[in-house]
Amino acid sequence: MLNCPSGTFFHRAAWQKIIREVFHHKTYFLYAERDGEIQGVLPLGLVNSWLFGRSLTALPFAVYGGVAAMNSEAAIALECEAQRLARKFGVAHLEFRNIDSRHADWPTQYLYVTFRKEILPDVDANMLAIPRKPRAMVRKGIKNGLVSEVDTNVDWFFKVYAGNVHRHGTPAMPKRYFKALIAEFGADCEILTVVGPDGHALSSVLSFYFRDEVLPYYAGDEESARELAANDFKYWELLRRSCDRGLKVFDYGRSKQGT
Repeated sequence: MLNCPSGTFFHRAAWQKIIREVFHHKTYFLYAERDGEIQGVLPLGLVNSWLFGRSLTALPFAVYGGVAAMNSEAAIALECEAQRLARKFGVAHLEFRNIDSRHADWPTQYLYVTFRKEILPDVDANMLAIPRKPRAMVRKGIKNGLVSEVDTNVDWFFKVYAGNVHRHGTPAMPKRYFKALIAEFGADCEILTVVGPDGHALSSVLSFYFRDEVLPYYAGDEESARELAANDFKYWELLRRSCDRGLKVFDYGRSKQGT
């Protein structure tokens, strides 16, 4: 899917193994083929929830998904097969998480919005592009002697991630999920950790890399991180490192409207 304009990190085949083995959901990764060449894909996960019922989603645990196809004929064939499966399984709903809407007459949810920012080719220009107050926090983090480092172990990241979501009253994803992400995606899934001058880790983010984009996806902070501006510094360091790598887009993922 690297050559498909509508392809995303969440169209990668490794998600099928992760969703099956970590969450034990059935998956149906469809593809359209012509003359031995794949023309499109549609990754689907069948989820049974006691709260929301049974659903067929492209893709569970992902901000993006839906059909990624090289032409409309392949896209329509994949959508038709997904609808057939939805009827077969008797799901409450079939959800496509496309970035762009494909059918004006299909029900659309406007609960979430996506924020994507251009990464400028110059590090200093990226710093100046940050609004004044957040930029002041980044400079505060630099002044406090914070540094960032790539972490190959999920242990500390998981500790602060789980602590964060628990403080918000939300259950954490299992630790084995993050281990699976690192194992399956290799260099395209990376943990960046912010460390204080005393060597104590303060803040961490797990990001996905796809083509010329970086997508910070899961994050967490110690409660002491706010005072040292570790969170702002963390995202600046990810942006700076992405600039150095020649990446072009910083994708913050989706957030609820108004947040």
